Amino acid sequence: MVPDSLLTGVVRDTGASTGFLYLLPPGERVLRLGLACGISEQIAAPWARIPLNAAIPVADAIRERRWIWLRDQEETARRYPRLGVVLPYDFMLAAAPIIGGGIVWGGLVLLWPAWHPARLSSTERDTIARCCRRVAGLWREAVDSGRPLPRLERPRLLSAPRPSDIDPAQAIAALGFTERLPMGCCALDLDGRLLFINPAGAELVGAGAASLLGHRPWEVLEWLRNPGVEERYRAAVVARQPISFTARRPPNTWLFFQMYPSASGISVHITPADEEPRGAEQEARVRSAEPVSANGLFHLTHFATALTEAVGVEDVVELAADQIVPAFGPRALALGTVHEGRLRIVGHRGYRAELMERFDGLSLTSNAPAVRAVSTGMATFFPSFADLKRAYPKAVHQDGMAAWAFLPLIVSGRPVGSLVLGYDAPRPFPPAERAILTSLAGLLAQAMDRARLYDTKHALAHTLQTGLLPRALPHIPGLAVAARYRPAGRGMDIGGDFYDLIPGAPATATVAIGDVQGHNSTAAALMGQLRTAVRAHATAGSSPGEILARTNRLLTDLDPGLFASCLIAQLDLEHGRVRLASAGHPPAVLRRPDGATDVLRLPPGLLLGIDPDADYASTETGLPPGAVLALYTDGLVEKPGTDIDDAITTLAGRLSTTPPYDLDTLADTLLHHAELLSAPRLDDIALLLLCPRHAP
Repeated sequence: MVPDSLLTGVVRDTGASTGFLYLLPPGERVLRLGLACGISEQIAAPWARIPLNAAIPVADAIRERRWIWLRDQEETARRYPRLGVVLPYDFMLAAAPIIGGGIVWGGLVLLWPAWHPARLSSTERDTIARCCRRVAGLWREAVDSGRPLPRLERPRLLSAPRPSDIDPAQAIAALGFTERLPMGCCALDLDGRLLFINPAGAELVGAGAASLLGHRPWEVLEWLRNPGVEERYRAAVVARQPISFTARRPPNTWLFFQMYPSASGISVHITPADEEPRGAEQEARVRSAEPVSANGLFHLTHFATALTEAVGVEDVVELAADQIVPAFGPRALALGTVHEGRLRIVGHRGYRAELMERFDGLSLTSNAPAVRAVSTGMATFFPSFADLKRAYPKAVHQDGMAAWAFLPLIVSGRPVGSLVLGYDAPRPFPPAERAILTSLAGLLAQAMDRARLYDTKHALAHTLQTGLLPRALPHIPGLAVAARYRPAGRGMDIGGDFYDLIPGAPATATVAIGDVQGHNSTAAALMGQLRTAVRAHATAGSSPGEILARTNRLLTDLDPGLFASCLIAQLDLEHGRVRLASAGHPPAVLRRPDGATDVLRLPPGLLLGIDPDADYASTETGLPPGAVLALYTDGLVEKPGTDIDDAITTLAGRLSTTPPYDLDTLADTLLHHAELLSAPRLDDIALLLLCPRHAP
């Protein structure tokens, strides 16, 4: 869908070391990594899927529709602690949204070495902007022509371009040159796998070239199997800076390694070290016991920091599925929690849905590995199906996997669920890997426990608020009405938006819409009190200004420490008129029958709850049959970085260009545009549309 040359070209022309191209499919909330260059698969894996609400530069760039620039490691750690913990290297980063036709299609991320100037040049910015416009145009063209955007499960990694006119004689001469050198030299690809080693290098490390080629040295040379060694490789790839370390080859030979990275790989220079290293160089010394790999620690740290941003159970489940499968090696995952004496599957990845339905709801008394992990609190590992069969003779091979890990989820010493990991090849599960997977399950269990508490609190508050809003609006002859309410995005408590429609004398009605300050159960409860007060005063026949004044005195008497905005509209359907009054609320928008729109800017009134003696003036205007009156709360129009008046003008323009024949369709259209422009939504939305159909 996007030519590889677009990404490799912008990387080349800007002098960047690494590039990532993310796609945001329409209607989805997760960024998918489509293309990457200048980076290895194992380093890119944790960033293959990024929730749109994550505190990550590319997600911020897309949500806020602006460029993000991080000029050094200190700024990265300050603004994005998660990124700073997982990638504690010195590099510069730019993230730009890919926007076309008013829609955000994805994002572009570029990394530079630390020696890049502290700011992007105008030429670099123009190059990046052109690339983003080109990608947006291609994706928009695909959607407009009915071609679906690709469902990206794994990113495509692009290799650095190589010269096509290599002289074979020169290549042979270069090979002979390295073979004659008395010092060791070797070449690694960006994934850390050895592509070449000269005879001196093989002699120094004490292994033949055949046993090393195609492997990562720290995985086949036991004395290099140290987190410090792999961490230096990762730093060289990400920061594009020379890195050195000293390691001991048994029994007592010290070797000095120097890594020189580029876009195509890493050149390594190996020489004997005169003596045992001191100070910081001791970090790379090899321990006799098998250590946890740096790759495992890297992914575990990334997973732990990502879990801190998950809010509800659904967030945790999605994050676990997104992170564990690509980062820790399994091909499939199933997550179960205990509920009413059964193990319920709450999330899975890589397994067939029908298979998960078969295992969903297993009794805690059944003899199944996932259940046994819950009942015993012990992790079990099966390197092959034969090992599983020995432990469970009645087991049937149903999932197509070749090795399994069954891990308990333990909170405060109590198992609350289990995590099943399936691998598509036999796996020995060495002690270091078992330790990593056990730690992973512990982090996941704690996050699930916090998420359950949040979901319970959120559900109670939401039930309170929705119970205080009208279940259905009354039918008023000659008046069509559409109402919508949308809570804020996940991670926020419940809000205080409210609306109501109160019938009056024949052919009259009072409409109210308001917003209580705050996002908690206190705001929701106060909203219910205000709605009751407004309804009581409207039923008594008070004017819009009087309704606000009396409700304001009630709120100041209650002294809840919260303020509220409110707008009252009294409809006279017989004469085609409407009277309005506002207490600091966004202005109503009127679409006239001919399609022209007016923003009804009323005399400003104080928010409710500030001054008990505040006055609220009423204003009257025409409301003929076929007109549409739109009342809304600020969540419909507010967007970070946008002036509120400009946003209201945009709403009026959208109302003008959308035929109002079906108010429900019109309401859904307005909400859809609001959600596209402000993702994730940080405030709840209430919307009321009213249209007199004919003179009563």
